[in-house]
Amino acid sequence: MTRKLDVFLGPDKVGMLEQDRHGALWFAYDGAWLENEHAAPVSASLPLRAGRYHSRDCRPFFAGLLPEELSRQRVAERFGVSERNDFALLEKIGAECAGAVSLLPPGELPQTGLARYRKLDVTELEGKLQSLPQSPLLVGEEGIRLSLAGAQGKAVLAMRGADFLLPMDGSPSTHILKPASGSFPDLVENEFFCMRLADALGIKVARVELGEAGAIRFLQITRYDRQEADDGSWERIHQEDFCQALGIAPELKYQEEGGPGLNDCFDLVRQRCDAPAPDVLRLFDAVVLNFLIGNNDAHGKNFSLIHEKGQTRLAPLYDLVSTEQYPELSANMAMRIGRAKTANEVTSKDWLALFQGAGLGPAMAIRRMHKMANDVRLRSSQLIKTVPMASGVMQIISRRAAAILALRVGN
Repeated sequence: MTRKLDVFLGPDKVGMLEQDRHGALWFAYDGAWLENEHAAPVSASLPLRAGRYHSRDCRPFFAGLLPEELSRQRVAERFGVSERNDFALLEKIGAECAGAVSLLPPGELPQTGLARYRKLDVTELEGKLQSLPQSPLLVGEEGIRLSLAGAQGKAVLAMRGADFLLPMDGSPSTHILKPASGSFPDLVENEFFCMRLADALGIKVARVELGEAGAIRFLQITRYDRQEADDGSWERIHQEDFCQALGIAPELKYQEEGGPGLNDCFDLVRQRCDAPAPDVLRLFDAVVLNFLIGNNDAHGKNFSLIHEKGQTRLAPLYDLVSTEQYPELSANMAMRIGRAKTANEVTSKDWLALFQGAGLGPAMAIRRMHKMANDVRLRSSQLIKTVPMASGVMQIISRRAAAILALRVGN
């Protein structure tokens, strides 16, 4: 038996996702959408065309909307479906996803101006954050039908002023809450420090704040793919991560496993962004920043394209964390610099290979790196006064900045 879900971009139905009796996925754009003068594809990897896309082509985008690893397993357990069944999971939680995509049973429409929310008091918020290991994304809560990629436990909520709201029936969310982790000490402060440091350097990042609910500390992230309309409702802005845009399945997000490398990322920006030159420089700055802070987990799903008003650009950065802080995590970089697998292995030849892939001249690229290294040392020494728990990141920055400042053209 064929199962179907309507696919929406914002309020517009754009196509249909099907699962055949063998479990294969198929996606096709709606004929009316193809004739719409404002039609846009759901993904750079799924250009507008008549006919159906097979699983090998459409699964990377749609599976990329779902949580990963243990979070995915927990969601599947709560709904009694197979964790390998992308369609079944999207059927349960696809009403509110990253970007502007919603997946709904035929005949159902996405929540927009008639959105429903339920206010949470501090005690209830604390309880829900405590439950995230067993109920990622608050699955199991009546009326909750939202999905977000990533392996880390998180709550996806809406906010009005200082009030936290539970989005009901696929209503738009506005914020992501990441609670403190018992496995990784000071992870909340680590990410807050790295994100605020990037902002202080003039790098576009998602806005973050520190928060508390009872005894639980959390990082509060404002979603850049949501914006408030004049009537007070929330509108979805479409985005997709680099793996989705390149047609790479989420389980292959690391370069060592077949995921994208930095050259693939720079090529994507050059080919898809409407102003590629500044976005290439922004991506280059992100690579250098991740090296400086010791973020080895900057894989293809941690970079995104944002599609808004007919224009495509590099999305603000997110998930900036110094993973080097935690020795139990891999020292291998998710995407190599040149041939180097770890940051300690990076040589001048590897940097030159990066410059070439980015299409940047060595002299200009090194000047830009030197400026960032000096700026990072200055800004981090100022920021650490407000986030003293991130002192370990400072030690990494000091070593990495010295390595970059020793880099010269020709050495």
